Amino acid sequence: MRTMRRIVELGRRGAVCMAAALVAGAIVAPFGDGHAGAAASYPKINLAVGYEVDPAWPAKPDDIEWQGMTGLAVGPDDRVWVLSALAPHVQVYSTSGELLDTWDGLEFKSPHHVCIDHERNVWIADHGRHVVEKYTPAGELLLRLGTLNEPGEDASHFNRPTSTAVSPGGDVFITDGYGNNRIVHFDARGRFVKAWGTLGVGGGELSQPHAIAMDTRGRLYVGERNNCRIQIFDQDGRSLGQWRNLVNPWGLWITPRDEVYVCGSSPKRWGDAGNLGNPPTDQLVMRLDTTGRVLELWTFPLAGEVKGIPGELDWVHGIAVDSKGDLYLSDVGADSPCQRAQKFIRLPAER
Repeated sequence: MRTMRRIVELGRRGAVCMAAALVAGAIVAPFGDGHAGAAASYPKINLAVGYEVDPAWPAKPDDIEWQGMTGLAVGPDDRVWVLSALAPHVQVYSTSGELLDTWDGLEFKSPHHVCIDHERNVWIADHGRHVVEKYTPAGELLLRLGTLNEPGEDASHFNRPTSTAVSPGGDVFITDGYGNNRIVHFDARGRFVKAWGTLGVGGGELSQPHAIAMDTRGRLYVGERNNCRIQIFDQDGRSLGQWRNLVNPWGLWITPRDEVYVCGSSPKRWGDAGNLGNPPTDQLVMRLDTTGRVLELWTFPLAGEVKGIPGELDWVHGIAVDSKGDLYLSDVGADSPCQRAQKFIRLPAER
C-alpha cells in the first residue's frame, strides 16, 4: 500500500513538473501554428473540391436589367438559360459569357423555374399566370398546360406552379407548389394523367413543393421548402423515401451521371416568417448521390450590407451545372445588385 501511494505521489509531482516546464518553455510542445513550439510543416495540398466565382460572367449588355433571377438551366449544348422577372424574361448565354439570344415580346408575369428537355425544348413555369409552357429554343410556343390567369386544382388548372421535370419520352411532371401542394403528370401530348399529394408532413404528402428534377432511372426528386426535405417519388406517385434535416431546398439539378445538386440554406425551425427558412442565414450547395449520401458541401457568403460583391449570394434560388462541372447560381435577394446569375468555376482536388 505504501509503495502504491508513493507511485501516485510521484505521478502527481511529475505532472506538476511537466506543467511548469511547459509554461516555462523548457519543453517544446508538438503543436502546429498558433501554439508554443516549432511549427509543423504541413503538406498544403487541396484535397477538397472548391469553386471560384467568375466575376466577368456573363457579359450582360448595359441595357438589360436583372430582377428576381428565379431560374436557370444548362442545355445539352451547354447554353445557359436564365430567367428574369424583367423583360427580356428569357436570356441565353454561352459558358464564356456571351449573350446568344433573348426572347422579346413574350408576356410572362412571374417566370419561376426553367427546364430544357431531351429534345431541347424549353419549359417555363409561370406561377403568376398559373401556367406551364413549352417553347422551341427560339421562343415559339408549342404547348400550354393550365388555364391562363385562372387558378384552380383540377386537370386543367394550376395554382401558382413552380417547376417542371420532363422524361426522355416526353412525360412532364409539374410541382403545383405555391397555391396547391401536389405533383401533376401529363403525357407527351399534354394530356392529363394524374395528380398526387396533399398538404402535410408525412410520406407522400407535400408542403410547398418548390423544385423537381428527374434522374436517369426516372425517379422524381422534389424539394419541399416548407418541410425542409427532398422527397423521392416514382412516376406513379409512390413515395420512395425522403432526405430530411440536410438543407432547405430551393433549387435542384441532376447531372447525366445522377449527381444530385441542391441549393438553399441550412435547416431551420419555424419562426414568424410565412415560409420556412426565410430569411436565410447562410447559403449552401450540396452534391448527393441517389441514396441521399452527401458527397460534397460548399458554403457561399451571404450578401452583407455592401450588395453586389461577386461570389456572394442572397436568397439563392436556381442552380445548374455544365458539362465541365462549373456551377451556375441565381438569387432573388431584396436588393437589385443581388438579383443576378453567377458562374462559379470548379476547382478540382489536387492529387
